[in-house]
Amino acid sequence: MESAAKGGYVLANLAEVVERVLGFLPTKALLRAACVCRLWRECARRTLRTRQRIAWVSALEPGPAENHALVRALARELEKVHVLPQTVLYVADAETFSGHEECHEQKKARKRNSKETALALEKLLPKRCQVLGLVTPGIVVTPMGSSSNQPQEIEEGEAGFALLFPKIDGVKIDTFHFSKDVKNRVFDESKFAEAGLKNNPDLRVVLLFGYNSWKTGATRFLHQIVNPLNEKSIILAGGQVESFTSLTSKNNHAQPGDACGVVGLAFSGPQIQSATVLLDQDVADERTAEAAMQRLKAANIPEHNTIGFMFACVGRGYRHYKTKRNMEADAFRKFFPNVPLFGFFGHGEIGCDRIVTGNFVLRECNDIKDDLLHGYTTVMTLIHLGSTK
Repeated sequence: MESAAKGGYVLANLAEVVERVLGFLPTKALLRAACVCRLWRECARRTLRTRQRIAWVSALEPGPAENHALVRALARELEKVHVLPQTVLYVADAETFSGHEECHEQKKARKRNSKETALALEKLLPKRCQVLGLVTPGIVVTPMGSSSNQPQEIEEGEAGFALLFPKIDGVKIDTFHFSKDVKNRVFDESKFAEAGLKNNPDLRVVLLFGYNSWKTGATRFLHQIVNPLNEKSIILAGGQVESFTSLTSKNNHAQPGDACGVVGLAFSGPQIQSATVLLDQDVADERTAEAAMQRLKAANIPEHNTIGFMFACVGRGYRHYKTKRNMEADAFRKFFPNVPLFGFFGHGEIGCDRIVTGNFVLRECNDIKDDLLHGYTTVMTLIHLGSTK
C-alpha cells in the first residue's frame, strides 16, 4: 500500500516522471490522459510539441467489399500513431475507391460510393485537420513500420496511403483549390495571394494536382496556374489525377464538382529544402533510371525528416520497362535508403530538374521558364522539412 501511495504521489506531482511515462503513449491515448489533471494536461502538451515527424498509414491489402482498404487501415493505425495530424494528404486507387471491381475469390462486384468512402476517411481524422484526398489510376507507397521499407509501385489492385503532417516548427502547409470559371477565360491571380502562393517569401514547394483533365480548356487552365508559379526559388511537382474526393480546411469550402481545376499543398518555411528531377521518355532501363536518381542525390538534401514523391505516367511502370516491375521505386531506394516514397500513376506530370536549398538553384536558364507539363515521364521530388528535436 505504501509503495502504491508513493507511486501515486510521483504521478501526481513530478512532471519529469509523468512526461517520460506519457512519452510512450500514442497520440490518441495521450489526449485521453491529458484529461486526468492539470499536470498531466501540461505534460501531454509538451510531449505533443516534440512530435514533429511525418507519419503515414499504408493500405496494400484489399478490404471488405463495403470498405476500401485505406479506411480499414486508417481506423486501425490511428490508434497507434505518435503525431497529431494537422494536414493530411491521402491518395487511393480509382478502380476500387469507387465503382466496381471483380473480386476473383468471391466472384462478386464491389459497390462503393466515392463520396461515402471519402466521408468515412474524413470522420476518422481530427476535426480541425486540413484534408486533401485524391484518387488515381495507380499508387506508389512505402509500407508502414520503417522509412527504409521497400516502396511499392502498385499499378493494379487495391491500395492507398495517408500522409499525416503534424504541426512542425517553422513550417506552414496550406491546401488550395482553383476551379475553372466557365464565364471568365482569364484566371484571377489575386486568388494566389489568398492561398499563400503570392507575396510569400517563405514559399518553397507547391504540389499541384489537376483533375478532370479531359475537359475542354483543362490544359489551358493548368497553364494559367502553373506559369505564374514557375519561379526558380519554388519547387513545383505533381500530376493529373482521376479526381479529388476530399478538400477540408479553414480556407476551402468548395466541394468536387463536374468542373476542371487544380488542388494542392503549399509548403512554406525557410528551413525547407527540396529538389526534383524529371525522368523523360529516354529513361527506359535500370542504368538510366539510376542516373536520374544520382542527379537527385547530388542535391545533398538531408535524408532525416525528408519525404519522397513519385509522380509517374500510367504509360510507364512495368510496361515501359519491358515487364520489369518496381524499377523506379527500386532505383530511388538504392540512393535514398531512409526516405519513404509516395505518389501515383496519373494522366500527366508536373515538374522539372530543380533544386532549392537556400539561394542555390540547380539550373539557371537566363530567365527562360522551365517546361513543367509533361506526358510519359516521371517526376521524383524530395521535401526536407527541417531538423527535428
